[in-house]
Amino acid sequence: MVVTIAQQPFSMAKVSASSWNFAVRLWLATILALLVSFWLQLEAPSTAAVTVAILAEPTRGQALEKAAFRLVATIVGVTASIAITGLFSQARDLILAASALWLGLCVFAAKLLDGYRAYAAVLSGYTAANIAVQQIDNPQHVFEASVERGAAIAVGIMSIAVVNVFMSAPDRHPRLAAQLAAIHRRVRDYASATPRGNRGNSATFLALVQEIVGLRPQIESIALESSSGSVRSAAARSAAVGLVAELQAARILTTAPAHFDIAARDQTSAAVDRLDGSSLQWRMPARSVDLQNHVPDATTETSSWKIRELLRIDETVRQDLLALRSVRWPSRLQRAPLYRSCRIAADSAVRATLWFAIAATFFVWAGWSAASASLYLVAAIAALGLTTPNPRGYTAIALVGAPIAVVVAGILEFVVLDGADAFPVLAIALAPSTIGAALLTTSQNPLWSGLGRINLIAVPTILALSNPQTYNPQTFLFTSLFVVAATAVLLAAQMLIPPASDDKQRMRLLAEARDELQEPDTKDSDPNEAAFRDASRIAQFLSAGGVRDDHALSEMLSCFDRSATVRLCNAKLMQLAEGPFAQLAHQAHAAIAARDTASLRAIAIELREKASHKDSVEADVAACLVLTSDIIDGRSGAHSFQEAT
Repeated sequence: MVVTIAQQPFSMAKVSASSWNFAVRLWLATILALLVSFWLQLEAPSTAAVTVAILAEPTRGQALEKAAFRLVATIVGVTASIAITGLFSQARDLILAASALWLGLCVFAAKLLDGYRAYAAVLSGYTAANIAVQQIDNPQHVFEASVERGAAIAVGIMSIAVVNVFMSAPDRHPRLAAQLAAIHRRVRDYASATPRGNRGNSATFLALVQEIVGLRPQIESIALESSSGSVRSAAARSAAVGLVAELQAARILTTAPAHFDIAARDQTSAAVDRLDGSSLQWRMPARSVDLQNHVPDATTETSSWKIRELLRIDETVRQDLLALRSVRWPSRLQRAPLYRSCRIAADSAVRATLWFAIAATFFVWAGWSAASASLYLVAAIAALGLTTPNPRGYTAIALVGAPIAVVVAGILEFVVLDGADAFPVLAIALAPSTIGAALLTTSQNPLWSGLGRINLIAVPTILALSNPQTYNPQTFLFTSLFVVAATAVLLAAQMLIPPASDDKQRMRLLAEARDELQEPDTKDSDPNEAAFRDASRIAQFLSAGGVRDDHALSEMLSCFDRSATVRLCNAKLMQLAEGPFAQLAHQAHAAIAARDTASLRAIAIELREKASHKDSVEADVAACLVLTSDIIDGRSGAHSFQEAT
C-alpha cells in the first residue's frame, strides 16, 4: 500500500513562512528608515518609521501603490494646511473649524472611492489636521513642518521599497490569477446547478458577487508590480467584469418559466456541461430542439438565446484569463466602475466633521496646551474608521490597542533601552515589538489584525525616536495620556452622534436602485461595465448587513436583474440602429423606456417573422426582447432570496 502525505507549507510557531518574511521585511525597513533619518538629521525621524508601518502590505505591488497614494495625499494635505493657516492665522477657532470642514470633505471623497484611493483621501484630511493644528500657535512654521514631514515620508517610502526589492517581496498577480480562475470554475458550477435539477441558490450568487467585487483594489495594485503590470491589471480587470456578466447570465439561465419543457431543460444541461474547466474547447449547442407542441416557440428561442449568451461570455472570460497568464492585452479593455452613493458619503462627511468639532471643543474647554497631538489622532482614527464597515468598532479596537501600545513603548524606552544611545541597540530592541505586531496584522481575526496594526503605528509615535534619544518620563506620560484620551473622546463623540446605521444605509442603497429603474437607460453604455457597477452596490448592501434583510435583498436582486437585462437589450438593439429594422429598433427603445412589455412582445414577433434565418441578428434581438419583457413583468426573473435559500 502506498501512503501519500499531503505536503504542508513550512511554518514556524504555527505562523506561515510568508508571514515571517513579511514581518522581518517590515522590521528591516523600519530600521533603515530610522538610520537614514538620523543620518539626515531630520527633526521627526519617527514619521519615517510610522510611514513604514502604514505601508505595511504583504506584496510589492500593494506597498508601492499605497506609497504612491500616500505621497500624493501628503502633498495635497500639506497644501491644504498651508492654505488654512494662511487664511486664518490670527484666529485659532477658525483654524479648527476649517480643519474640521476639510476633514469632512476628504471623508466625502473617500466614501466615493475604494482601496488605497480612499486611504489617500482620508490621509489628505488628517495630514492637514496634523500640520495646521499642531502649529496652531506658530502658523509661521507651517511650511518648515510640512517640508520636514514630507522628507520623513519620502525616507519611509524609499526604505520599504528598497527592502522589498532586496528581499524579493512576493508579487500579487500569481495569486490573483489563481483566484480569478477558481471563481470562474465556481461560476460555471453555479450555471450548471439548476439545469441539473437544483434550484438556483442566491446565497451562492451573493458570495460570488462579493468575491469578484472585492478583488477590484487588488487588481489595480498589480499595475505597479513590474513593467508588464499594467497589462496584467487590464486583463484581470476585463476578466472580473466578464465574470460578473457571466454570473448574471447564469442567474437568468436558471430562471426558466414554469412550463419550460423537459427537452429544453436537457438542451440547457447539455450546454452547461460544455462549461468544463478541464476542456477549453467546446462547440456551441444546437440552436433549437424538438419540443412538445404545447411549448411556445418564443420560449424555445429565448432559452436557446440564453444558452448562447452564457457560452459567449464564458469564452470571453476564458480568453481574458488566458491573456492574464500569458501577459498580453485583452481583446477588449473593460473598466470596473464602482457604485458611488453621494448621500451616504455626505452623511459620513457630516458625522466626521461633527466628531472632530466635538473633540476640539472638549480639548479647548479642558485647556490642555499639548492637546494638538490628540486632535491629530482624533482626525486620523475617525477618518480611517469611516473607510471600514464599522467605524465605532474601529475606534473601540483603537481604544483597546492604545494602552497596550503605551505599555510596549514604556518597556522599550525605560526597561530595554534605558538610556542607551547606540543605534544597533535600538535596532535589536525594536525587533520583538515590530515583528510581533506585523505578525498580528496577518491574522484572519479582525481583532488581532486591528491590534497589530495599531501597535505598529502607535509604538513609534509614542516613543518619538530622535537622535540622540531623550528619556523624559514626564513627556512620555503626557504623550501616552493624549493618545488614550484621543480615542476615548472620539468614542464618546461617536456614542453621542453614532455612525449611520446599517438599516439606513441599506434603505438608501435600495432607494437609489429603485430610482435608477425609473430613469431612462443610456443606450451607449457598456452593459457589462454597468452590471459590475450594480454588483458593487450589492456588495455594499451586503456589507451593511443586507443578508439579514430577506425582503430588501430580494428587491435589490430584482432591480439588478431588471437593470442588467434592460441594458443588454438596449445594446443588442443598437445592432439594428441602421438598416431596414431601424424603425422597429427605435420603437423597442421607446417601449423599454416606458416599460411597455406588450409592445416589446409584439416587436419581437415581428422581428422573428422578418428574420432571414434562425441564427440572424434579428432573431437574437427578438429573443432578447421576449426575455426583457418577462423580466420586467416579473414572470421570469431570479428566484426570490427566501425561496432560493
